[in-house]
Amino acid sequence: MQGVCLEFGNPIEDAISAIRFAPRSNNLLISSWDSLRLYDVDSCVLRLEAHSDAALLDCCYQNDAVAFSAASDGFIRRYDLHSGIIDTIGKHDDIATCLRYSDETSQVLSAGLDKKIMSLDMRIGTTPAFWRNLDAEVESMSISDFDLMVATGASVNIYDLRNLDRSIQSSSQMDVQIKCVSSIPSSRGYVVGSIDGRVAVEISNSSNPNNTRYTFRCHPKSKDGRYHLVSVNDIVINPLNRGAFVTGDNEGYVIAWDAQSKRRLFELPRYPNKVASLSYNHEGQLLAVASSYTYKDAAEKEEPPQIFVHRIDDILQRSVSVGSSSRK
Repeated sequence: MQGVCLEFGNPIEDAISAIRFAPRSNNLLISSWDSLRLYDVDSCVLRLEAHSDAALLDCCYQNDAVAFSAASDGFIRRYDLHSGIIDTIGKHDDIATCLRYSDETSQVLSAGLDKKIMSLDMRIGTTPAFWRNLDAEVESMSISDFDLMVATGASVNIYDLRNLDRSIQSSSQMDVQIKCVSSIPSSRGYVVGSIDGRVAVEISNSSNPNNTRYTFRCHPKSKDGRYHLVSVNDIVINPLNRGAFVTGDNEGYVIAWDAQSKRRLFELPRYPNKVASLSYNHEGQLLAVASSYTYKDAAEKEEPPQIFVHRIDDILQRSVSVGSSSRK
């Protein structure tokens, strides 16, 4: 159940920040503190490696041929994945930390430590179409249709991409900092993970007046009755089963959950390092896991970063019983 570990001729030598499967293929985009890579999972071939002097802190696709990165020098860069050509399309006043692309509006949305959201319309060039000033640094962003979910502090604010002047909804189920947010497709819903190991689910749908909203802890209490305060670093929704999502945490655990029944579906064996990022492929059959240090804690194990790819059908056939745990 450890999956296939991707092999690189030149191993990834610095922290992995994000991994993203392509919209229509099994090409995996990998941003790290030293480069942007494109790996063909089907052929086990590295298609592109673009070195960077600045640390790349996030990445995303526009389509299978074009990608973007957000860097510690504040720049947002575009990559032609076929020719290898790189150009700069925008810049924050401080470190750029988050990056997303909207198919609905052709916008690149980025956020940084300058407490701003920058919107770039790819249909009209690289001039910033809009700057949104915030009162706090953005920890995570996610997009579903025309909704942009922005996690700041202990709250999630939802903006309409067609009018970013003000948020259309604000919610907080946490009393501590939110680490990640992942939108649930085709609904104004999302799942968030916190720095203390809790997950909050909120699903609102215009066709269903009964909204779903609850919070739970990924980790059970230890023998002394205390909770494990372990940061949930990433959450991904299965594109084929939108009621199922996967969490990855600071202790190297990856767990799949059923949002409706509130049950654990399966848990993978512990990884050698933190789970820095997760990604499902477009068919929901492959799950990629980045095991890497993150430079966000003082006492980190600097084990070599690795990326594992799991086939979901194989996991389900051999999964642990619902509600069980492999922790000792």
